[in-house]
Amino acid sequence: MAKQLSYHTIREIFTRFHTAEPEPKGELDHVNAYTLVVAVALSAQATDAGVNKATAALFKVADTPQKMLDLGEEGLIEHIKTIGLFRQKAKNVMKLSRILVEDYGGEVPNSRAALQSLPGVGRKTANVVLNMWWQYPAQAVDTHIFRLGNRSGIAPGKTVDHVERAIEDNIPADFQLHAHHWMILHGRYTCVARKPKCPACLIRDLCQYEEKTE
Repeated sequence: MAKQLSYHTIREIFTRFHTAEPEPKGELDHVNAYTLVVAVALSAQATDAGVNKATAALFKVADTPQKMLDLGEEGLIEHIKTIGLFRQKAKNVMKLSRILVEDYGGEVPNSRAALQSLPGVGRKTANVVLNMWWQYPAQAVDTHIFRLGNRSGIAPGKTVDHVERAIEDNIPADFQLHAHHWMILHGRYTCVARKPKCPACLIRDLCQYEEKTE
């Protein structure tokens, strides 16, 4: 685990991220808050590309909780059977859709606690939805962010929760809204797990990772 970088170094890192991509976007396709919740729930242990392929047709027929209930669990499975753990995910989507209809008038709540109370929605999923739909500076820490935070020193921590707190505590406020998107994209495409693409890294000179590739 790298040491926590200084304020000035972190500000320079995120200034470079911002210059390269001023408005980073999440890569899960969605049309409203509900479809975003479903897409993120389906994305656990699956790729965004794989989820997008499965939901392209699904969201045309089921873009609200009631429409999902009308489609039914077997109908949902037909759309998402290419995604890992699709049976359990289908059960969760049906359960959360029923809760949204019965307890929230078909609307997606926008508190972290309410979101996390939905089946199949953990803290990371809740943070993605809060950030992407409601523009709240929540930090959804996935494997890419965890790796980048610890390798570079941007946000070191032994657990996902520690890294989330390190991001909130150390990244300047003006970069908080897009912080997790910049970090996900950098971890997914540059600071990859097995052989990081250090020669192409725009923060190579600021990163504390000792085993940089040539």
